[in-house]
Formats: sequence, structure tokens, C-alpha cells
Amino acid sequence: MYAVVKTGGKQYRVEQGQRLNVERAGEPGTDVDLQPVMLVDGDTVLSTPSELSGATVTARIVDEVRGRKINAFDYKAKARVRKRWGHRQTYSTVEITAISRG
Repeated sequence: MYAVVKTGGKQYRVEQGQRLNVERAGEPGTDVDLQPVMLVDGDTVLSTPSELSGATVTARIVDEVRGRKINAFDYKAKARVRKRWGHRQTYSTVEITAISRG
């Protein structure tokens, strides 16, 4: 059985026991419930809001990691304007512990 969940503005296909990096979801060691967008169990596909009302995907936050550094540079010709900055996103590593049809 697998589910498609939505978190941090992105959708992920998850199965029980899988680990993935999502945008920061909380403190390590806590459990979170992810909102399922679609749930597939063999031949049965649950995708309407009425079918998904009882479905849950539970995950445990295992760790926090940082993504790669993104460097950016602004330059305006003939104005002596140069600006440099960077960003490094923090992600939560979650492990899917249970997928329930409800």
C-alpha cells in the first residue's frame, strides 16, 4: 500500500518504513500526521475527499538536516551595485510509520 501526501507545498509518494526529507515539520522525536492526497491499496484507489476523510499517514521526525547552499548575485551595470547572498534550507527527515485507510 502506498499513499501520496502533501506537505510543504509538495507531493510525495510514500510507503511504510520509507524515509524522506520534507520542509521543516517540527522537533525530532515527535509524531506528525500528513494529509493524504491519494491512497492506493492494491486495486483500490481512494482519491475523493469523502473517501479520504478517515485516511491517515503517520510519520515520526527522525532528524533535521540542511540542504545544499544556494548562492545568488545581483549586478547592475554602470551603477557599481553588486549584492551577494546565500540561502541554506533546513529539512526534517521523517520516517513513515503507518498508513491507515480509516
